[in-house]
Amino acid sequence: MKKHIFRLIITIAAFTSCSKSYLDTKPTDAVGLESVFKTTANAALAVNGLAKMMTNQYLESQGFNGEGTIKMWYGNYAGADFYVNLPGWAPLINATLYENTTTVYNYYVWYYYYKIIGNANTILARIDAAEGPEPEKGFIKAQALTFRAYCYMMLVQFYGNRWSDSQNGAAKAVVLRLDESSGAIPRSTLKECYDQIYKDLDNAITMYESSGGERSDYFEADQNVAYAVYARAALNRQDYAKAEQYAKLARTGYPLMNNADYKDGFANPTSEWIWSSYGATDESLYYYSFLAYIAYNSNAGAVRGTPKCINKLLFNKIPASDIRKSLFLDPAGYTYNTGTGQASATLAAYGRSLYPDIQSNATLYAYMQFKFKANDLPGVGNIPHFRSSEMILIEAEAKYFQNKPASEIQALLTQLNRTSGRDPDYTATKTGEDLWNEIKLYRSIELWGEGFDWFDLKRWGVTLQRTATDQGGSFPAALAVTIKPEDRNKWTWLIPNKEFDYNSAINE
Repeated sequence: MKKHIFRLIITIAAFTSCSKSYLDTKPTDAVGLESVFKTTANAALAVNGLAKMMTNQYLESQGFNGEGTIKMWYGNYAGADFYVNLPGWAPLINATLYENTTTVYNYYVWYYYYKIIGNANTILARIDAAEGPEPEKGFIKAQALTFRAYCYMMLVQFYGNRWSDSQNGAAKAVVLRLDESSGAIPRSTLKECYDQIYKDLDNAITMYESSGGERSDYFEADQNVAYAVYARAALNRQDYAKAEQYAKLARTGYPLMNNADYKDGFANPTSEWIWSSYGATDESLYYYSFLAYIAYNSNAGAVRGTPKCINKLLFNKIPASDIRKSLFLDPAGYTYNTGTGQASATLAAYGRSLYPDIQSNATLYAYMQFKFKANDLPGVGNIPHFRSSEMILIEAEAKYFQNKPASEIQALLTQLNRTSGRDPDYTATKTGEDLWNEIKLYRSIELWGEGFDWFDLKRWGVTLQRTATDQGGSFPAALAVTIKPEDRNKWTWLIPNKEFDYNSAINE
């Protein structure tokens, strides 16, 4: 692997032409590290660049678009609740690439997250020498640590075993690069990786508190974002006490959105968005953005030809009284092609009557989604990463595995579903394993399309099962697979060959 993969020049991230708080600055080739870190004001732009990197196009490919690709291709496509009529994508959708160390799908995740990590490390190594108040330096450090912790949390979910298969963290995971050095470094154990994630977040939280700094927008990291990363990481590690603790802290000050906001297209921050990526017309990735792949009103071919749909088996589990059921095209009373899902003329007309902003040349499918809508074409909008709804569900799961009283978990589910207004008829009465299944069901319903599906299934160690259309499901034969937890290298991606080319210590 070429050195620039891990020792990326910070100016690439920091001085990209951007709008809003992504400030327009001098051209990339006109500045250097000395200029970037001369003052804390300049260094803050470097942190801003970390956020920008989450919505960049990479590897000269139209598809790789930062965090949106992670959510869509790896979280949604590879799961069980998300259907798209792309049998030609079967290798990625069916998880047959985990042990292919030369495919770009293996390499992209490694490249993308280490790119952000490398830039965060440069910030951390140089910020102390910048001119400016110490509290500002502390806030910048805290933000860089939060980004780094998030990236390592994501990396170990791909290239590390699920915690339950790791011999209590003894299994090897990823390379911990914590400074600007580019030497050979062996892989750390999964426990060492989580220990570092915790350490970064502990330090970040302390610095947020002591600095008194505040972020200016949702795409920036702050203390609540650090809490949210902590909660998700602890859940992955099966550290349920910490998961519960930090999920509750993360959602403090972020009340659940009302129904009007819920049905407004998931392209703009609401009261419950804790962290997101910024997207506007002058910051568009055009046909390569997350919303260009999913927004029902997009004019991108990825939507017009193959709209994104909910698995009908999950759809049928959503109560009729739940507003989230209305976010999908219900074919009841109409006909459609049961082999592909394509809507009949009458069902398509019904869908257009509900959502007139669907493109006139778009193909409609039964169960297609209306949760995501672009603010501008082809796919402009913000992307949520953490919401307080997820934090409630993390609390519920963490309480369940700590054997907390069922009433406490029921109260959380009631808060999410009935008190919020999402389902005024919802009642929480289940206990035992039925309560656990209820938690999993509402994770699937609440977080559908946001990139959680595959990650949840791996973390839980449950079988992924897609039911074929001729068996009453949504999937064509090419995608109707069953993948057990022990299959496909236990759902763990092998380290890319490019890392071995660069890092002689990778096997140590």
